Amino acid sequence: MAKRTLDEFFKPSTTTPKHPKTEPIESNTAIPTPNPNNVPIEDTKPPSQHPSYPILIAQLPSHIEVGLEHTTPATVPNEINNQPHLDLLHFQPYIPRPTANELFKFLRRELPFYRVQYTSRRGDIETQINTPRWTTVFGVDETSTFIQEQDNDPKSLVLVETKTKTPIPKTKYRCTPRPIPACLDILRRQVEAASATANADTKTPGYNFCLVNYYASGEDSIAFHSDDERFLGHEPNIASLSLGGERDFLMKHKPFIPGGIVNRTAGGCGPGTAHAISGLGGTGATRASCTVLDGTSNSNTVSSPRSRPGPTVPLQQIKMRLGSGDMVVMRGATQSNWLHSIPKRKGKAGEGTRGRINITFRRAVVPGGTNNYYHYNVGSGGMYRWDEVPREMVLQDSKQ
Repeated sequence: MAKRTLDEFFKPSTTTPKHPKTEPIESNTAIPTPNPNNVPIEDTKPPSQHPSYPILIAQLPSHIEVGLEHTTPATVPNEINNQPHLDLLHFQPYIPRPTANELFKFLRRELPFYRVQYTSRRGDIETQINTPRWTTVFGVDETSTFIQEQDNDPKSLVLVETKTKTPIPKTKYRCTPRPIPACLDILRRQVEAASATANADTKTPGYNFCLVNYYASGEDSIAFHSDDERFLGHEPNIASLSLGGERDFLMKHKPFIPGGIVNRTAGGCGPGTAHAISGLGGTGATRASCTVLDGTSNSNTVSSPRSRPGPTVPLQQIKMRLGSGDMVVMRGATQSNWLHSIPKRKGKAGEGTRGRINITFRRAVVPGGTNNYYHYNVGSGGMYRWDEVPREMVLQDSKQ
């Protein structure tokens, strides 16, 4: 081996030091990082921007976009329609787990989020509600639309009346609608196509709203509710996509009304009755029957093109474990008759410590839907963004 001179010995080395490989961290444990925003170097496409956005919103990295384009839907959906007024598609998964986990980290990092507070009034009692999760929303109801005034300039998107293409009145909305950014619009189009393909026997209007919920841990939740507001129109189609940590998704039929009267709107039976359904899978009509214990019966016929005659089954609560990339599409009379929730998940280890993002795509038909969604998902408080150093949502400067 050749001998080195003194000058060569003391000359600084030009060899790049090797760094140990690190595994992605899925929990919210605080760790130091040399790249606080963890922005992929391949992001060269211009971000989505609009005067209504509080920040620039990055477009999807190419590896995530390619993954979504070529691998969704990852499975054929399971149709669930074996109970009264229930019509679900369950993709398990819709997006392959690795791509779904990458998408989860990207959206958590790049989207603006809000912790909305609002007042709920029941009679003379007012209650201050602190939303037990972070939320954000994009879109506008079908009476308005965003059009691009200048070609290839996303900043020139303006809101106009859908029918006349004239500017909307300033008083039309209490909150400023935001166009769906490119990173979510790709998902919207794909989910819309998958739902339409699986529901080829009916014409389902496209989605014009995207709601995003971030559950920081198993302590964040959403109570039983149904998305049956009038501003969603008749029998709304709602797609719910899960990313990140696994959570339970619960569904139960709406409760009976007092006095023993059949709640025909909710499809319920009065006290002292047994609720059963004829029809499992296939095609034909479904008959939801409320059989009174004295032997008489009261039946409601419900249109369900995906059901055929079969054995009767009792009305049961539904529990699904939704993992990263899974999707449930709720169709037909589901929202009018069923409630759904994401309960708390206890535990100091495992899935309960992982963050979860839920994205729902839906269609609002009147301005009341736009006002509602922005009021309850953006509100008037501060904006939060994910920070990789403390690994939590951090309140931003009020000027942003």
